[in-house]
Amino acid sequence: MKKIIGLLFFTGLIACSTHHKIVYQTIQNGNEKILKGYITRKVLQNDSSFKWFNENMQLGQTDASAVAAFSKNKNKFTMIIFCGTWCHDTQFLLPQFYKLVDESHYPDKNILLLAVDENKQTINNLQIKYAVTSVPTFIVLQNEKEVARVVEYGKYGLIDKELGEIVSKL
Repeated sequence: MKKIIGLLFFTGLIACSTHHKIVYQTIQNGNEKILKGYITRKVLQNDSSFKWFNENMQLGQTDASAVAAFSKNKNKFTMIIFCGTWCHDTQFLLPQFYKLVDESHYPDKNILLLAVDENKQTINNLQIKYAVTSVPTFIVLQNEKEVARVVEYGKYGLIDKELGEIVSKL
């Protein structure tokens, strides 16, 4: 029963984020716009407050082995990403992750993107459920169970390479 409830919960989360039922709050901190809740990549791409997203999508090259791993295993895993629209690490790493997504044709429907406020809290206290203390946090799930996570810059400072290594072992 617990497994079924967990599956329904996760499916509900993914459904909220992929079927345009975006649920988030906008917080104004001076001139800075901060999002909190379920968002999508399109929210960041299309809002002029988040110019950093499109600009940083142009930076760097994606690790070829990571692209191959994501492409080969794209139907074997889902991801939850906790990010902060106010966070400089998120502003650099999240666009790099989406470059990997684009190059590997990993489906956006398999990504749940959760924005946290400056206190690292999101709606429904999901930061507690997933023990998130830093952003960005990239969580790889297989069969609704966490396989691994990469927090901020990870071990190497190369988010795509580290996520590629995790996914290649699935």
